[in-house]
Amino acid sequence: MNEESKRNVSVIQDMNGHNIVVINDIIFKGKQAIQWNDVEEYLRRYVGDFYMIADTKEIVYIGSDLPDEYAHSEYTNILKGANAKAKANAAQGIPELVETATGMRFTPNTKAKHKKDAKYGWYRYESRFALPVLGKDGEVERYNVFHVAMIIRHGEDNKKYLYDIMNIKKEMSSLFQS
Repeated sequence: MNEESKRNVSVIQDMNGHNIVVINDIIFKGKQAIQWNDVEEYLRRYVGDFYMIADTKEIVYIGSDLPDEYAHSEYTNILKGANAKAKANAAQGIPELVETATGMRFTPNTKAKHKKDAKYGWYRYESRFALPVLGKDGEVERYNVFHVAMIIRHGEDNKKYLYDIMNIKKEMSSLFQS
């Protein structure tokens, strides 16, 4: 069995026809001590892959900088509790989160440190994913739905690369029973 087939991820639509990436397995457990080095290692499987955003037909590449940025960014370092666990486990749904991203917004690059890797600016897309909430018996009680911003850099090579996932927010009104 290859690594890709081990992912238990699907895409469903909510009552309004908006996509939700459902990540059925919690592989990064615990709210207090996410092992971000394990998340970084997990993300390395995607380096070199690319995915098309269905909404805009843009191709988004997964560069070698994603695993480190995703797992050790300033944003990741401030995450606590459920949001840290959500970001860690969202790593399983990277392909689908990119493919279902919507709401493109462009921002020019203003930081010298990104002069090359984001020479042509930044794009921000929105995406949503769901994670199971397990009961004491280990069975799924419900799913929590999260909204995220997908940060994409437009590099000097004129390709767009997933840079990070930020602004994770649980949608209180979107909890659904399995």
